[in-house]
Amino acid sequence: MEILLVAGGSPEEWPQFSIDQFDFIIGIDRGSLYSLERGWKLDLAVGDFDSLRLEEFERVKKEVKEIEQAQAEKDFTDTQLALMKAFEKFPEAEITIIGATGGRADHFLSNLWLPLEPQFQAFASQIQLKDRQNSITYYGPGSYSITKEVGMTYLAYCCLTPVNNLTLTESKYTLDHVDVPIPTSYASNEFVSNSASFSFDSGMIAVIQSRDLNKKS
Repeated sequence: MEILLVAGGSPEEWPQFSIDQFDFIIGIDRGSLYSLERGWKLDLAVGDFDSLRLEEFERVKKEVKEIEQAQAEKDFTDTQLALMKAFEKFPEAEITIIGATGGRADHFLSNLWLPLEPQFQAFASQIQLKDRQNSITYYGPGSYSITKEVGMTYLAYCCLTPVNNLTLTESKYTLDHVDVPIPTSYASNEFVSNSASFSFDSGMIAVIQSRDLNKKS
């Protein structure tokens, strides 16, 4: 099951993709309107919808199959609520979130750290954040081989927590059983082939594949 979550960030920051690859689409607040404006059929819209004018929200209510409206004053962000709803409905699903990066730094950081939250930790490996420049995936302890995504140039290992015994191989810069005591981003690494490998014993890592917008790769 492939689920797309469309948050309210600017569509100019969205990655290129085919909407047909997704089985279920959730709009988050203004992301719902952005999705409808592209002719997508939304299965669910989630949020307090405080970013929409009355006539815009009326369109969302008319065209979306199911609405989950939250109070403006609440304990969770709209994106958190949408992600919780997605895993409640489809706990085995792979989830891609767009419109959640770029723009305000506080919004970006809250979205980057979503998999660290207790209610999402068990699903971390099923969550991916994407925009036109970055692709972010999450890993718990273990050994992994990852594949270079089309169009991406750079590879970063972002330790979101302290990490023990981090080893990086098959990439331009390597590490051998290094303990990382504080959150650290090993940025601007690169693939040397179509895949790279890494392993670690504790903590959580976000792997970021990225590119410069003024370059082709």
